[in-house]
Amino acid sequence: MGNQKIKLEILGLSSSQSQSGSFALVLGEEGKNRRLPIIIGMFEAQAIAIEIEKITSNRPMTHDLFKSFAQCFEFELHEIVISDLREGVFYARIVCSSHVTGKRFEIDARPSDAIAIGLRFSVPIFSYESIMSEAGIVLSDFDEDDEAARNANRGDETETEEKNPNNFDSYSIEELNLMLDEALTDEDYERAARIRDELNNRK
Repeated sequence: MGNQKIKLEILGLSSSQSQSGSFALVLGEEGKNRRLPIIIGMFEAQAIAIEIEKITSNRPMTHDLFKSFAQCFEFELHEIVISDLREGVFYARIVCSSHVTGKRFEIDARPSDAIAIGLRFSVPIFSYESIMSEAGIVLSDFDEDDEAARNANRGDETETEEKNPNNFDSYSIEELNLMLDEALTDEDYERAARIRDELNNRK
């Protein structure tokens, strides 16, 4: 069902191979092999990395400030939800409640900000099956023979791709799927996300 909730975990951050200053935040479906790469900016990537590594900064960052406000005014965070995907843009909600009034709130946020805040409160991250079906990337196990076969079938594709690494218009769906496999093999999740978006646009 499309509204089924899927629990995600943060698998890591990888720097963009094609766009300076951007990163791919890689989320994984807990216990399974689907990945959800989300392109984020440098500041947000830094805020997430600092919390993952438990680095304490001299001055509170924006997301630390949010946590201090929430604690001072007795708000409790429950979960982060990657709630929507429209025209290639992800949307998120911060689910929280007030200890004073008992009311539950859902606050709109960018996924990068929501996750950076969620990490500071140690709350779970979720998305929906509909989003995972549309934008998730499935990692498939393959051996060296499979990889060699893909390289042989690709022919002169690599040379053409090097000339135009970010222009996917001229590639067929079959070629894009091969390129997606290669990007996943190289753990280039930022590039995999862009190829995934191109494939989704052609549906």
